[in-house]
Amino acid sequence: MRSRLLIVDRDGVINEDSPNFIKSPDEWWPIPGSLQALGLAHQHGFLIHVVTNQSGIARGLLGIDDLHRIHRRLRQESQAHGGDVDAFFFCPHGPRQGCVCRKPQPGMVLASLARSGISPTHVVMIGDRMSDLQAARAAGVTPMLVRTGHGRETAESLSPDETVPVFEDLAAAVRALCQQEIP
Repeated sequence: MRSRLLIVDRDGVINEDSPNFIKSPDEWWPIPGSLQALGLAHQHGFLIHVVTNQSGIARGLLGIDDLHRIHRRLRQESQAHGGDVDAFFFCPHGPRQGCVCRKPQPGMVLASLARSGISPTHVVMIGDRMSDLQAARAAGVTPMLVRTGHGRETAESLSPDETVPVFEDLAAAVRALCQQEIP
């Protein structure tokens, strides 16, 4: 049984983001080094969960089956690099639907914690948006930020007293985690 949990946002962290939404496995492109990072995290004993807002479903741009096919590809490519994504959590709602699962609300993170049974003190969440950081904090887990996706803009918007670790990409963040540079 794994005693640490790594929660990772998908678009902009694991794979390239798109203003037109990722609607099929053919549109899903991993960010260089991200799949190897998932492999490294798994090899260092992390249970890995992916949490992702997917308002494209509410907008009618893709269906649940399309999303599952994208996640199957992500899981397969991660496994090819020694990784293993244990679970995917997604919010299919639009930004104005007021659900509790859509980040910055902590619903998906709390569901991930419940599934894992791991204490929030042993959980890190990596994202590229302020909503990822807010969801992590609301759920009581340690947030980390990457500069990929929307991360550069998010990093620039952080107040000077923010204590969130910022990394160039998922690979750098996971290396730091595995080297025990952060809790």
